Amino acid sequence: MTIDRFDPMPIYRQLAEIVIARIRAGELGPRDLIPSESQMVKDHGVARDTARQAVAYLREQGWAFTLPQRGTYVSARENWPSEDR
Repeated sequence: MTIDRFDPMPIYRQLAEIVIARIRAGELGPRDLIPSESQMVKDHGVARDTARQAVAYLREQGWAFTLPQRGTYVSARENWPSEDR
């Protein structure tokens, strides 16, 4: 998946959906480190604030959790939104 700047979905949501797709596909499993904000900036050509918003969205939805100074990880399956359990 790539970022589509003409898509009406906000870029941070598109970025989050890319990570969610990787989780659903099994590329990233519970307790796996998700790409860092810096890596998202580099890989997708987005602003750091956009990457930060994407990570915040993943946390809000239950897909990820952050450990200070360690990174952001995929949440346990039971924390994922109900349609994805």
